[in-house]
Amino acid sequence: MLNLPANPKQHLIIFTRYPEPGKTKTRLIPVLGSVGAANLQRQMTEYTIFQVEELQKAIAISVEVRFTGGDLQLMQDWLGLDLVYHSQGEGDLGSRMVRSLGNAFQSGAENVIIIGTDCPGVNAQILATAFENLHAFDLVLGPASDGGYYLIGLRQPMPELFVKIEWGTAQVFQKTVDIAQKLNLSHVNLSLLADVDRPEDLPIWEQALAGKMEK
Repeated sequence: MLNLPANPKQHLIIFTRYPEPGKTKTRLIPVLGSVGAANLQRQMTEYTIFQVEELQKAIAISVEVRFTGGDLQLMQDWLGLDLVYHSQGEGDLGSRMVRSLGNAFQSGAENVIIIGTDCPGVNAQILATAFENLHAFDLVLGPASDGGYYLIGLRQPMPELFVKIEWGTAQVFQKTVDIAQKLNLSHVNLSLLADVDRPEDLPIWEQALAGKMEK
């Protein structure tokens, strides 16, 4: 396996949650049970990490995992010692993203992307395209079919993109685009993908797994 040196100028942040039963994927508990929902969270995070490792074979990036729930020891026991871990900290999703972006840019990053682990369509190719687009655009967004976004990439911290947004609603993506236009940011959208949050979304995950098995 070819391990390229980490490039702190291109930085990827993965937002996830420690898979504790009853506290994760709660909308899926009615069909999967609390343990089953936590297991899905575990599997989807591991799947995302796998895609990121594939990306690292192609381009030099640095990676960190920002987590909620659990603690550093639990995260290391789960995903290993090779990754950098930080707690997401307090506040709503927007303030947690602002904090992680600020830290990354302060540390010398020039292109920073945040992804979650809810979208199995986020593969190495899409991530590579996102980093490529950041050379030409101020903002890269990956629209999700539920009206949110599965990826956001920036070349500078833009806290304005994360305020007065009702996270978890169908307006998140459009509101973000509206703010970007007011700020005169050049922006590009990636492919529309589906998150796995509700019982009717489970076939999306099953298809992704089947595709991985075929490789």
